[in-house]
Amino acid sequence: MVSDRTLDMRTDFARARSVRVKAPGKINVSLRVGPPREDGYHGIASVFLAVSLYEEVLATETPGQGISVTVNGQGTLNLPAASIPLDRRNLAVRAAELLAEVSPGHTGVQLDITKRVPIAGGMGGGSADAAAALLACNALWGSGFSRDELAKIAVDLGADVPFALVGGTAVGLGVGDQLTPAISKTPLHWVLVTSDYGLSTPEVYRTLDAIRLRDGVEPDPQPGIDPAILGAMRAGDASGLAPLLHNDLQQAALELAPALGDILETGRTAGALAGIVSGSGPTVAFLTQSSGHAAELEVLLASEGLQATSVHGPAHGARISQDPQG
Repeated sequence: MVSDRTLDMRTDFARARSVRVKAPGKINVSLRVGPPREDGYHGIASVFLAVSLYEEVLATETPGQGISVTVNGQGTLNLPAASIPLDRRNLAVRAAELLAEVSPGHTGVQLDITKRVPIAGGMGGGSADAAAALLACNALWGSGFSRDELAKIAVDLGADVPFALVGGTAVGLGVGDQLTPAISKTPLHWVLVTSDYGLSTPEVYRTLDAIRLRDGVEPDPQPGIDPAILGAMRAGDASGLAPLLHNDLQQAALELAPALGDILETGRTAGALAGIVSGSGPTVAFLTQSSGHAAELEVLLASEGLQATSVHGPAHGARISQDPQG
């Protein structure tokens, strides 16, 4: 005999709605890092570029009020998704919890995450998951928040989450949360080389501080952005941008993972215009002249045994790819 409770659950699942959202990973085209602040964070000045490598979150309404998550890796990068936490340490779960606190109509939700951005790779994959979860749950629950309002909620989740919502190109100041969109419509083409390990962002920052202390470096307390970078990106001038790529965290990433130096040299030898460690690493981004050049470089790097994939940017921010269903 089927109980009334079982029938109620079947009815609930029959009414279940789902929303699918894609959100991009990013490259820090330029990243200047100030000294540690009293709150333990570092002031930064960065140029963020969203690229065409997307995380995907499918949010499905479930009975009750709980939030659960599953993760799988897809695509050419063969990501080790089993290493990702499935509790509150997962940024997507925390994003849904934050939104639920201010959404009277919230329900239980199942978050199914498809990983395509390198894990712990300096490209903001976890932040993209959080941005996608915010946008998906906002639609699923009818919360009614604008993208700007969601970005304010996202600040509590980390500096990269608001940018993953917005996408495109932006200047990030403060701890990266003070975003100013920048005009950059002409695509720039890159080849990403990923590693089979990750780097801890806090550890990379601590290593940078130790290097500066050892070498007697006094960083600018209020780092800024070279306007020439924005000019080259606005013009889509890859050759002009190449010598301007900069990452203060690169030296620290190389100290923690010396093999990244060999990857950078391999890319330059293979014909990249320039190479840079993305964010806190270990993903390396190589700038190319065109989509054809990127395709050729991808093949050359793969022939050297590297995990390479070509992308372009600017890419759009978090976007619903499937409307709510009922």
